[in-house]
Amino acid sequence: MTLSGAAKLAGVIGWPIAHSRSPAIHGYWLEQYQIDGAYVPLGIDPNNIDQMFDALPKLGFRGWNVTLPHKESAFRLVHERTQTATEIGAVNTVTVQPDGSLHGDNSDAFGFMAHLDQSVPGWPKDRPAAVLGAGGAARAICSGLLQAGVPSVRLLNRTRARAETLAAAFGDRIEVVDWTECGQALAGAGLLTNTTSLGMTKQPPLEIELDELPGDGVVYDIVYVPLETDLLAQARARDLACVDGLGMLLHQARPGFHRWFGVDAQVTPDLHQSVIKDLLP
Repeated sequence: MTLSGAAKLAGVIGWPIAHSRSPAIHGYWLEQYQIDGAYVPLGIDPNNIDQMFDALPKLGFRGWNVTLPHKESAFRLVHERTQTATEIGAVNTVTVQPDGSLHGDNSDAFGFMAHLDQSVPGWPKDRPAAVLGAGGAARAICSGLLQAGVPSVRLLNRTRARAETLAAAFGDRIEVVDWTECGQALAGAGLLTNTTSLGMTKQPPLEIELDELPGDGVVYDIVYVPLETDLLAQARARDLACVDGLGMLLHQARPGFHRWFGVDAQVTPDLHQSVIKDLLP
């Protein structure tokens, strides 16, 4: 639709930014809901991040998403943060308040949990969950799982020290397990989540055996290129419930869209297919 002089403006900042799927997601919703607004990608050099946080509100931006490598800088630069953002230690959604101050949130945990609940209603949250990886995504996912009431998280990372650092931020509800002891981590678990890049296109494979995961367990891979990873294929061969990574990406965009454009956008099969097409070469 044609933009007016009163169009609502938002965007996504990162360095580089060409890979971001956020413009495709928000652009789809802007068209679907016939909103007078625009969502633009902005490549911001890390050396200029402080100045851009000052400039964007003056340029009329209602807010913006934040992707690598700016999430920690965004956490520092906003004036107030949600409890979730504070727990994760990073901000990916910034909203300009009426007084011009910047509100920071992290919607990754929301996106992860919303897609899990939509994909596998009634998943076994009364049992421990196993999480592979100890980066920013793992931190957000651990936060979401613990807030949802999972009794404990068994955390595995190739570098144990990094897993221990993450675990220390959450207390004794996270148990660090050696990478080589995956079978122990899966025994009796209700959910296995891969947050590493292993299995992603042009990355090394994720070598793991799922034999110890109970038959009603769920396997969630946040990798979405390819959409059907070897981990998910292995899980489907065992008739385990599977959740791909694209839905998390779609759902994490919802809170920002609601704040900036005033619509509670929904993740539909049509949107899913639209973004899949956007991912194709």
